[in-house]
Amino acid sequence: MGDIPSREAAIHMQTGRRLPITLVRGEGTRVYDDEGTEYLDFIAGIASDTLGHADPGLADVIAEQARTLIHISNIFYSVPQIELGEWLVEHSCLDRVFFANSGAEANEAAIKLARKWGIQNRDGAYEIISTTDSFHGRTMTTVAATGTPAYREPFGPPTPGFVFVPYNDMDALREATTAQTAAIMLEPIQGEGGVNVPDEDYLKTVRAWCDEQGILLILDEIQTGIGRTGTIWAYEQAGVEPDIMTSAKGIAGGVPLGAVLAKEHASIFEPGDHGSTFGGNPLATAAGAYVVRQLTEGGVLENAKARGEQLSQRLAGLVDRHPLAIGEDGGGLLRRLELAQDVSGDIVTKARENGLLLNPVRPNRVRFMPPLNVTAAEIDQAVDIVEAALTELESN
Repeated sequence: MGDIPSREAAIHMQTGRRLPITLVRGEGTRVYDDEGTEYLDFIAGIASDTLGHADPGLADVIAEQARTLIHISNIFYSVPQIELGEWLVEHSCLDRVFFANSGAEANEAAIKLARKWGIQNRDGAYEIISTTDSFHGRTMTTVAATGTPAYREPFGPPTPGFVFVPYNDMDALREATTAQTAAIMLEPIQGEGGVNVPDEDYLKTVRAWCDEQGILLILDEIQTGIGRTGTIWAYEQAGVEPDIMTSAKGIAGGVPLGAVLAKEHASIFEPGDHGSTFGGNPLATAAGAYVVRQLTEGGVLENAKARGEQLSQRLAGLVDRHPLAIGEDGGGLLRRLELAQDVSGDIVTKARENGLLLNPVRPNRVRFMPPLNVTAAEIDQAVDIVEAALTELESN
């Protein structure tokens, strides 16, 4: 294979910083590099590899669908697309679905839907309130909806119509709501923002405010949905129902797929309003239909809940024992370890050197996102590796 980093540097646009390993194979929660080194993967494709790597059942479904029909067009009906759509509607509070290829595309569709709804139902209102530290995608409009200025500012004037308020701040949200507000767009737990968990009553209060003002609530469940937080959707734990919701990442176990769902009153797309060449193609939706069935029929959801509780308890133990660890939070198998200093990169490097892959989501926060079928022994092994890294740093 030659020098992979040099080959990459010669041809790729440098849009990110890669870790110095080349992964060539995976099995379950483990991946292997080109030198045969084994790692526990607690990144899981950024919370996308729901069933881990090389799941035999998923591989069989993909192979069979590839032999049958990979791609057609949405001008025709497709059985896998209908089956996955039926599952999503049956297992959510939403009524209709549109398939895209990614979370950014799903959020783009949600924004279009909300803006059309506001124009039709609120005298031309088109603004959407978003929050600081949010992340909704990298397209020009979803990055305009993202609450991190560094993602927006290099590209000139952003798509207009977005207002930002601090996350978990109802007073600011109420003050920002005007006659031009069509919707409020939130993540139930902010993933890229550092695994930020709102107050227990925050989403309920937002929902009540939307009802009072006659505006839509959009929940971005790209990272929190499909069992990641211990229930199929994070909104279930908050006791609210969105008008529009987006999903992607884990929905097809690593195969690119996204979806936007809406309640009947918000589902106002008409023929020609939106579309996608590849969105909801038979290969991706067949994979998705298999993955979501494993949640409810294969015990994966129950495992995610149990292992999430275990991971939370083990991380809390680190906080009790180590001055460098000052907090843990999250939901299910989306968790963070908060540090007293900006050493998340050091923790991640030392963990990688001992066979564990983690994400330094913020300078003082490490993010944990293992596959939902991770075992109890693997949770313990991962936390033991992190504890060794903490001990080493604290001794220096």
